[in-house]
Amino acid sequence: MPMADPVTKPADVTEVKEALARVGYLADEPAALVSFLAQALGKPVLVEGPAGVGKTELAKALARATGRELVRLQCYEGLDESKALYEWNYRKQLLSIQARAVERGVAGDAGRDPAGAADEATAGIFTEEYLLTRPLLKAIASPDPVVLLIDEIDKTDQEFEAMLLEVLSDFQISIPELGVIESRTHPIVILTSNNSRELTEALKRRCLYLWLGYPSVEREMEIVRLHSPELDETLARKLVEVVNMVRSLDLKKPPSIAESIDWARALLLLGADDIDRDVFNRTMSIIVKHRTDLDLVAERVGMQLGGEPTRAEASG
Repeated sequence: MPMADPVTKPADVTEVKEALARVGYLADEPAALVSFLAQALGKPVLVEGPAGVGKTELAKALARATGRELVRLQCYEGLDESKALYEWNYRKQLLSIQARAVERGVAGDAGRDPAGAADEATAGIFTEEYLLTRPLLKAIASPDPVVLLIDEIDKTDQEFEAMLLEVLSDFQISIPELGVIESRTHPIVILTSNNSRELTEALKRRCLYLWLGYPSVEREMEIVRLHSPELDETLARKLVEVVNMVRSLDLKKPPSIAESIDWARALLLLGADDIDRDVFNRTMSIIVKHRTDLDLVAERVGMQLGGEPTRAEASG
């Protein structure tokens, strides 16, 4: 159930928090507050934190809670304006020019000024009919309010950030051949970053800021049981405590919240009523995804759990 009509701003932080909970996202107080202010003030939100703490999911949940379409721009190294903003459909433009040339040939070009004929052939090819919209332009030009997710902005370069400033400041895009396209509705804009590089001050100034870290044991238990309500509370607590033990190690990739949820579902499917060493060793690949991490986790965490050692551990 959406918190309100997409163009209606929420009344308070509590309304936002409850709406997010209804769509399966348990927001803490800072996340609910920033989500409220993003809508009340019309400002973008920069969400930073380690991978897998729910940054992208926050944008998806806001879209579900507000009844808005989610428009996602997945960032990557080398992303440029043509993939993020727009590009011209050159193939369609060329076909149009060729078709006009054929028409002129049938009609006869005797006595026609070549320059005038060229202008006539290319007239009208830089219109919206020939424009290929990419995520940023789609969000700005949408007649209905949307949630714009700019995911992993830290993977792009500073030149791309500079291009974004017009979008984030004025919610408009300048197209030389068409002019300025202003937003018809005000999008909720969420930018996520895994903090792999420092973002520019100019970008940060335009955004509200939210840091999302790994949740506390109690909070993660709530999240896991929300998605796996059949899971026994005692087993859920042990699962989350073990995940926290794993995260405390120096790993290439610590387990995400989504992987905690996957592990809970796997334990339910396997009919496990406890997490001993045997169960852990059989299922830890659900939360640990690097070969060297598997060895470290088996040694440091598996040994602390009850049960018989595996054959590999015994021979080691």
